[in-house]
Amino acid sequence: MSEPAPRSGNDEARRALEAVLLVAESPVPPAELGQLLELAADTVEALCEALAADYRAGRRGFVLVRVAGGWQLQTAPDLDAYVERYVLEGQSVRLSAAALETLAIVAYRQPVSRAQVAAVRGVNVDSVMRTLQVRGYVEEVARDPGPGQASLFGTTTTFLEKLGLDSLADLPPLAGFVPAPETVEAFERGLRPLDDTP
Repeated sequence: MSEPAPRSGNDEARRALEAVLLVAESPVPPAELGQLLELAADTVEALCEALAADYRAGRRGFVLVRVAGGWQLQTAPDLDAYVERYVLEGQSVRLSAAALETLAIVAYRQPVSRAQVAAVRGVNVDSVMRTLQVRGYVEEVARDPGPGQASLFGTTTTFLEKLGLDSLADLPPLAGFVPAPETVEAFERGLRPLDDTP
């Protein structure tokens, strides 16, 4: 049995690069990666080149490529047929509970940013939002005019078609799913300590 290769001092930086590139929607420039990791851009460049070589040598299902002035994870080109089949035929696969919850938030609060959806759900929604975009249920509809100009998302015509709705006005009202004010007040009263006066 062969001994495992010694671990490099750059292991954390390599792992951080993988994590960031995994969630990035577009190629990330080395200078930006360097700022995130507090490393020089040329060090980041060398780390990315090493990762890319490792992925190629390991014949992984994904590759790391230098494109459009930055680095991006992509599916391996020789596996395009499988990816295409999954994207086209996987449309019939049911959405997870997390995806349905996220889709409901987008439907009722649109236009909405990823950060706003994450605030409502209390978890990171990047992966779920990407799934909903790939399935064609949500799309970018505008940019927030505020700082950072975050992408704002809304539902698509595919969403309406799948639900059999003519327009968003046909969505069922949320009132039926929210407790009445008296119920909320009674619930709050039940949670107050006995010596607490209103």
